[in-house]
Amino acid sequence: MTGRIQQFTELHQPGQPLVLYNIWDAGSAQATVRAGAKAVATGSLSVAGAQGFDDGEKLPFDFALTNARHIVSAVDVPVTVDLETGYGDSAAAVGANAQQMKDVGVAGLNLEDQDFSAGGLRDVSAQADRIKVAADTGLFINARTDLFIQTPIPDHDGALAQKALERCQAYADAGAGSFFVPFAISEKLIGDICAKAKLPINVMMMPDSPSTLRLAELGVARISYGPGPWMAAMSAFEAEALKIFES
Repeated sequence: MTGRIQQFTELHQPGQPLVLYNIWDAGSAQATVRAGAKAVATGSLSVAGAQGFDDGEKLPFDFALTNARHIVSAVDVPVTVDLETGYGDSAAAVGANAQQMKDVGVAGLNLEDQDFSAGGLRDVSAQADRIKVAADTGLFINARTDLFIQTPIPDHDGALAQKALERCQAYADAGAGSFFVPFAISEKLIGDICAKAKLPINVMMMPDSPSTLRLAELGVARISYGPGPWMAAMSAFEAEALKIFES
């Protein structure tokens, strides 16, 4: 395990969450590090949007790879990249793409279990195969499940948590380093998952989420902000542009 990957791995401590204020390019990465970030993480929607593409692997992989290289060269902290579903129809393709990301110096990847072509979620065993080949490169894999995104929030109950935990176990067995549950916002739900999961838990900060302090108390190990920072930056930019052109 290389130094940056080891450093990044050690930052995942339940109860002392690593806060990742997601970035999209080298400049935003540097700004986040100046603010005190211990690591930086891209968000796929933000990276794609900054280049004029939609989310969902519409940004060409070569663009994503070049962007990752620039970010790694611009900061002296670990960099993790949101690779969506891995940019590959097969596990082998995902593994090859993960290796290219490692070769440019990233420490970790996000891999999600939705299936863009078929819709819904990928079969657990098939997703575990994709995670395994990515983890076999030595990178820290943050295995994301979209169970909570694809289910309306009022229906986030114990049965759904159990399904998430089953995926967590399979992804842990495949070599994942952490488990990402975006759109899980209930304290009870998050607490139950943290208590029972075989991996450190990553949540996404949302308007109705518990505070950072409360998430730490629940046992969360990693807090992400997703596309929020990029959206806020673009909103501020557009507001200033409107003032200029309206005058």
